[in-house]
Amino acid sequence: MAEYNDQSKAKIAKRLRSKNTNIDAVDAKLLAALIANARVSNAKLARLVKLSGPSVSERLRRLEEAGVIEGYTAKINPGVLGLPIAAWLRVRPIPGQLQKVADILRGLPEIVECDRITGEDCFIARAHVRSVGDLERLIDKIIPWAMTNTSIIQSSPVARRLPPIAAGRR
Repeated sequence: MAEYNDQSKAKIAKRLRSKNTNIDAVDAKLLAALIANARVSNAKLARLVKLSGPSVSERLRRLEEAGVIEGYTAKINPGVLGLPIAAWLRVRPIPGQLQKVADILRGLPEIVECDRITGEDCFIARAHVRSVGDLERLIDKIIPWAMTNTSIIQSSPVARRLPPIAAGRR
């Protein structure tokens, strides 16, 4: 019987990972609630979507296994932690140094996110630092292998957010 359950679970997970899997209205509500507060209790989620606690737990497990929910996290304010300067660095490695630059960016704790992009630059990275001097030292670690163009962030009129989640989408 346990073997059957494991096979069933594998089939369910495979089905959820397929491109035909849709997010229904209940899933969309659960995701919206988790985006607003990742610490919301399963009991509160259950009341929100008018399902039992175990049903909500099962839905969350299914969304996790399908890769829709990748994790639960806290939002931290870097400025309050003494990192008041945020900057975007556009990075263009010198020929043959793409992987080296990627490795350098990965190893710099001040870099909090980095994407490989199309266009003239290869990477765009966000950094949080204590001072302009610290930003200069950070850039100095990159420039032996890449050209950089840096913009200090003055404000963020649109805070980082997810795109809208609607039922019927995956």
